[in-house]
Amino acid sequence: MKLTLKLLSECFTIHRFSENSDIPPQVFSAPIYFIAKTFDELSIVLPQNISIESNKSESNWQALEVVGPLDFTLTGILSNLSTILANEKISIFAISTFDTDYVLVKKESLSAALAALKSKNYEVIQT
Repeated sequence: MKLTLKLLSECFTIHRFSENSDIPPQVFSAPIYFIAKTFDELSIVLPQNISIESNKSESNWQALEVVGPLDFTLTGILSNLSTILANEKISIFAISTFDTDYVLVKKESLSAALAALKSKNYEVIQT
């Protein structure tokens, strides 16, 4: 299954906090953000123009949104995307929501990622 991907204009930073950290309040005013908490850590992804203090961070990620909503019965979406990019030695950071998936790639790998995806007949639109 070939789906349409939307390249988001925002550049993102991935932040890591200890598992018992509070979420910085400015996160909630961001136009888009992702929060994940496990038994071992708290991760927050938000536009890099929003500055927060974290234990560790990685900036310059671009996001490709799988245009949805996607049905839960669909399979292999992330697998297909990650395989295409892995074959080009492009690292990803994947995020799933109820309606869709996001694949983040480093800004310096974006051109190669887009070329690889387009060569496999994925349509990429830009916002």
